Formats: sequence, structure tokens, C-alpha cells
Amino acid sequence: MIEFPANPIAFQIGPFTMRWYGLFLALAVVWLIVWMWWQVRKGAKISLDTVLTLALVGIPSGVIFSRLLHVVDNIVVAKMHPELVLSGAVIDYSQNWSRVIGGEGLTAWGAVLGASLGIWVYCKIAKVKIGYVFDLLAPGIIMAQAIGRIGCLFNGCCYGVETGVPWGLTYTNPNTLAPLGIPTQPTVVYEMFFNVAVFFVLLKLRRRFKPDGSLYLIYLSFYSAWRLGIDFLRTRNPFLLGLDQAQVISIVILLIAVPWMLKNSRRAKPEELEEVAPEPALAASSEAAPSA
Repeated sequence: MIEFPANPIAFQIGPFTMRWYGLFLALAVVWLIVWMWWQVRKGAKISLDTVLTLALVGIPSGVIFSRLLHVVDNIVVAKMHPELVLSGAVIDYSQNWSRVIGGEGLTAWGAVLGASLGIWVYCKIAKVKIGYVFDLLAPGIIMAQAIGRIGCLFNGCCYGVETGVPWGLTYTNPNTLAPLGIPTQPTVVYEMFFNVAVFFVLLKLRRRFKPDGSLYLIYLSFYSAWRLGIDFLRTRNPFLLGLDQAQVISIVILLIAVPWMLKNSRRAKPEELEEVAPEPALAASSEAAPSA
């Protein structure tokens, strides 16, 4: 077994406590902004001002939706399984609404879908080519998720089921959220490696499928299939039909994304692989795309 004694708390100043989880989430956001800046420098036909606006829209919408899905998940599970409330595994926010505003619970799917919704709305209003923007974002998002999972590893919040495999992860620091001294499946580590692998696959597939937006749907499909499977190795709170919330969301996304791709996506023609994506229409402020 592998012991993991690291303290989830990075530092503490008076009553303020900063956990590694929060630091790595912040680092993931910074990475995604830098990734988009890099795409602009390489010739992507959006401006740096648009990238900053996407961040200003996507970050708060992602955080809000991530928190919302966590709250809904806990309320539903608490009503179905009140014994989990007594054990402290879930929080019944419907009995304590003052705790809804807080950062003790966020969801990966909530962050992805919430940020995507905010960016989609902005693109519609500003008349930016939506599929083009999301294809630029796709590799950056999956790598950002890998970075964020490092925070989960320190936090102990997404631990797996008890296991006897030689690489089972045993948390020993009393500040962790994982059960102490029990070897668990290192599902967070599995996901980190998976996300990095998908990042390179998406880089390979860029511009190889049309229409725009196909790469983003490929990313969603990869991650949905992964979460549907890997969550069977995690300690789960049953949300619907014995599946947790992330698995239910994954099934819904697969049922939407895969048929759409089968119907609409096609391999790009050789001449399309070399062409630069057309410049999207920008907002009325007439933002000019910088040269590479």
C-alpha cells in the first residue's frame, strides 16, 4: 500500500485556511487562460480581449453551476438516504440553507457545464463562432481538469473504494477528507493520467473533424465515458437508479453528443487540414484579432 501523509492545508493565516485544493483549482483556471492566449499567439482568430471576456464569463458561471449541482446532489441523496446525513456523508442543504453559499463542495461536471453555458451565451450575444471557440478550449479544459485533480489528491475528497491492490492509497493526515488508514483505489490518480492522455489525443485530432464544435463533443464523449466507468471505483452517493450524479450526467451527455456526431461530424478534407479557421464575427466593439 502507498501511504499519503501530505497535509491538505497549504497554509493558515489566523482564521484563514488555504487548502492545496483551492490553489490547484486557481492554477487550473490560470492554465486555461494561458492556453487560450497561446492559441491566439499561434494564429487563432479571436482577440485577447475576447479571451479575457470569456474568462470573466466562464469562471463565475462555472463556479456557480458547480456549487449548484453539489447542493442539488446532496439534497436529493439526503431525501433518499437520510442515514447518509447522520453519518456526515452528505449535507441536507434544504434543512440549512445558510450553508448553500460556501466552497466546501464543488463538482467537476458543474464547472465544465456551467462555464460552457456562460461562454455559449456570450458567444451568441457577441456573435462569435461558438463551435470554433469550443474547439480551441477543448484540449485546455481537459488539462485544466488534470491540474485540478492534483488538488483533489491532496484534499482526499474524491477517494476510491477500499481495495487490496498494491498501489492502494492510504491517507494518514488527520486533515484529509478521506478515511484514515484505509487503502483506497487511487481514482484521482487514474483520472489525472487519463486527462493528460486525452489532452494529447485532442491535440492530434484538432481540425481533423468538421463542422466546428466536433472536437469539443469528442472531449465531452471521452470524459463522459470515463466518468461513467471510473465512478464505480469511487465511494458513491446513489443519485438515480444506483448511479451517482456524475454518472447520470455522463449518460445524458453521451446520449446527446454521440448521436449528434454520428449524424453531423465528418473527417476534414486534406485541403481543410491546412486552412486557417475563418475569423469569427466579434462583438460590436470591433475587436481586431492580433497577428500571430
